[in-house]
Amino acid sequence: MTAQTRSTSSRSRLQTVRKASLLLTGLTLTLASCGSPAVTPPTPQPQTREQDKRTFTAVTPTFEAKTGAKIYQGIYDGLQGKAAYVIEIPANWNKQLVMYAHGYAGTGEKLNVQAPSLRDYWLGLGYAWAASSYSSNYYDVQSGVEDTNALALKFPELTGLTKPDKYLIMGVSMGGHVTSASVEKETLDTARNKVNYAAAMPVCGVLDEEYEFQWLGDYTLAAAQMAGYGASSYPQSDFQKLLPDIKAALFTDTSGPLWQVNSAQGAKLRELAKQLTGGERPVFNLGFSVGGLQNAVLGTGGSDGTLTGILARNFYGNTGVTYRWTTDATPTVAEKAFNDAILRVTADPAANPARQGALRWLPRVSGEINVPVLTLHTLGDFYVPFRHEQLYNKAVAANGKSGLLVQRAIRAPGHCDFAGPELVEGFNDLVAWEKTGQKPAGDDVTTPSVVADPNYGCKYTRTQRDGVALCPVAPPTSN
Repeated sequence: MTAQTRSTSSRSRLQTVRKASLLLTGLTLTLASCGSPAVTPPTPQPQTREQDKRTFTAVTPTFEAKTGAKIYQGIYDGLQGKAAYVIEIPANWNKQLVMYAHGYAGTGEKLNVQAPSLRDYWLGLGYAWAASSYSSNYYDVQSGVEDTNALALKFPELTGLTKPDKYLIMGVSMGGHVTSASVEKETLDTARNKVNYAAAMPVCGVLDEEYEFQWLGDYTLAAAQMAGYGASSYPQSDFQKLLPDIKAALFTDTSGPLWQVNSAQGAKLRELAKQLTGGERPVFNLGFSVGGLQNAVLGTGGSDGTLTGILARNFYGNTGVTYRWTTDATPTVAEKAFNDAILRVTADPAANPARQGALRWLPRVSGEINVPVLTLHTLGDFYVPFRHEQLYNKAVAANGKSGLLVQRAIRAPGHCDFAGPELVEGFNDLVAWEKTGQKPAGDDVTTPSVVADPNYGCKYTRTQRDGVALCPVAPPTSN
């Protein structure tokens, strides 16, 4: 199978791999389809994770209320400890509350509330909004879900007002994972704090919790291999030490905002990444060249598969992946040699277990939804790739819930690179849909020929980005 057409759910791939595993001298060795042995280092028992040992400090917010609104802010009890919160309510409150889930905030000790970009717009329409800092940093989606829900439930206690008539949720990036997970059946069944949201809007979101970390592992392993510094063990502990040489072998000057490939190997890596992230599409090449996104992805190289301590065991596996940079039916000789040489790793099947009376450490997004969900994703996003939309679409369809999902592609190269009008239009269409039952239009994210069209994404793009072709794009002329 090609990287572009890897299984609808990476879970089925992992299950197939695990059935082929053979326990040998304390290491799990699996013969990968591409010919390379796969290794998973033994893990200690019982499961303990670094995240449970960390402490954080919630910073009391100092937001100023917008004209005509009243603000409530402070500290409350969250899942991992104290969390900070902000609630803002307009004078003409419509009795609806929008919960905002922020994105990845790094690994620092301080916990801060982030204001949503639609803050003024929501208040102007009569919506109250609330946001939590979460009670931990790192990629802790479990805390994001539980702390956001706990804040929603505390609204009457913290404001002295009546319970909202309706709850909505919107989140960006990791907050998109929080948002999509919040309306999953498994979350509603297992979360300590349960909120029945009326609708959800995850944007630039992680919509397949396994794929995101497979992508980061795949790209960094492939980049090292393509540059001539392929891993011989997992994790590749010297990856960051080798990174300057890896960059130099693949790219021109990497000190500026845009990087260009400087060799045939760099061009192959670009095409390989395209297939891993959703296939041929407009804006991908520009997104690939964005230095900030490359640094963010390459900065994860050498990781041990525990998501920096969010899990206790290795979550990453690549035994079922065939890395391709061409699109013919069969791999070339060079591709076969590359796949035979690259290190193969088997994920631990117990890395993200179901937990009694609690969410998984990394909440699942399986497409089991029962409320309207509208997503936005930029086509050039290299950090949380467009492939998330394709996997989510298939997962939702597999659960018979396609009537509850609308997805829109935006012609932009950055991560979460949305213009205000694009977010406003999406939010307006979502709430009208929830109110009237009339499903709005969206984009086809799964048909390769549609996604590859030079005009793809024009329908809902409202702002022209530098370096992106104008809409409509004229078809190429033939000689």
